[in-house]
Amino acid sequence: MRLLVDGDACPVLSIVEEMVQEKHLELDIFCDMNHALYSDIGRVHIIDQGADAVDFALLKAVSKGDIVITQDYGLATLVLSKEAKALHPDGRIYDNDNIEEMLFGRYVSKKQRQSKQKVHLRGPKKRTREDDEHFYEQLLLLIETNQ
Repeated sequence: MRLLVDGDACPVLSIVEEMVQEKHLELDIFCDMNHALYSDIGRVHIIDQGADAVDFALLKAVSKGDIVITQDYGLATLVLSKEAKALHPDGRIYDNDNIEEMLFGRYVSKKQRQSKQKVHLRGPKKRTREDDEHFYEQLLLLIETNQ
């Protein structure tokens, strides 16, 4: 089992690296050239820029039983189809029971943003220590149930 991270704007990378060291797992981090990352713990894959290039590279690398950390619902859907696990940085575990609702919510938000009416959508709330603890617990749960 490996952990694969969609590293572009990933707020939990240090938590993932900590877990990888604790559990002696492999780590692959995928990012584009604009978000070049560095890690002493895992392998960093810097992908050429392009629409969804990082997502496609990560998807090509994922195998059954791997765990993927991503904020991208579309990528999570594809990861699930490969019999891997997917986890949002807020600690939500993507699964076949909730992914359609998440995708529909994304669609509705996109339509609201594209409408000619002025719509004020809130951005994400500031990340807290509790958010980090919840993510850590959910990641640990996925690892332990996946071994």
